[in-house]
Amino acid sequence: MKESRVVTTLQNEIDELLPGVIADRRWLHEHPELGFEEVQTAAFIQQRLESLGVEDIRTGIAKTVLTALIHGKYYHEETRATFSHTAKGSPAVIVRDLEETKELGRIILGDLPSERFQELFGTRCTTDFDPERDLQRVGVVNQTTMLATETQAIADHLREVMERKYGKDRAKDHFADTRDTLCYATNDNQDATAELLKEEADLALVVGGYNSSNTSHIVEMLENKFPTFFINGDKELASATKIEHFDYPAQQLKHTKGWLPAKRPVTIILTSGASCPDTLLDRVMLRVLGFVDGARNAEQAVDALVDRS
Repeated sequence: MKESRVVTTLQNEIDELLPGVIADRRWLHEHPELGFEEVQTAAFIQQRLESLGVEDIRTGIAKTVLTALIHGKYYHEETRATFSHTAKGSPAVIVRDLEETKELGRIILGDLPSERFQELFGTRCTTDFDPERDLQRVGVVNQTTMLATETQAIADHLREVMERKYGKDRAKDHFADTRDTLCYATNDNQDATAELLKEEADLALVVGGYNSSNTSHIVEMLENKFPTFFINGDKELASATKIEHFDYPAQQLKHTKGWLPAKRPVTIILTSGASCPDTLLDRVMLRVLGFVDGARNAEQAVDALVDRS
């Protein structure tokens, strides 16, 4: 009885704190800042700590200016928001992919004239951007709009460029390691998807919001090897013969018949975007199992895998 009261009290405290924690997380994701440039973030955290009664708070300890190279699609709302916020205090330029970054590297090294910068990035950089001045110290940022692996390749290339220009010993003064700006959940999902591509399967189901860029990247990765269906949840699985799914490139819903192969056993990859609730994945899994005659329930399947290991 005592343990039950403790658990109940703990659950009540969690329920009371959880909305605030979620609100804080969303605020931080909606207001991204570069490492060592977290002015707005610092003010927000200071305010939250003060509201909790913390008195010994020190602020304004350090500040480092660098140019932000934002890996993203210029027209994407998340990239534009990051650019707009960064431009308030630092130079910034948006690069689309590794090929554009290589061109930027040639400009940094002086292999291409500064006029080339204006041709490529003139509409995607902050006002009064001076390539000779503003490309001396840079950092790469990415949130969830692009593949984390490509962002890392861009960062690696720019590090090499700075090593060539300034030497390995001084490169760290000109290239800031900003890998911590990557969304870890997104990065983990993309890494896991890359591992899935090594497996054999009959089809893939990807669960997530249709406006989610990171989920769409997972779809793009999987559809290179498997028939892939991008769904919002279990309700899109109408029956064993009919599915409603989202065609991301065409930006439209489609209805496909015969999506579930008749062969048995059938191997299905089931994955999701970083923010998809596990309960939603469970409902999709159970829905699919319901379409397969003689299928073991989820607990039996997991127990069998555990016993095998």
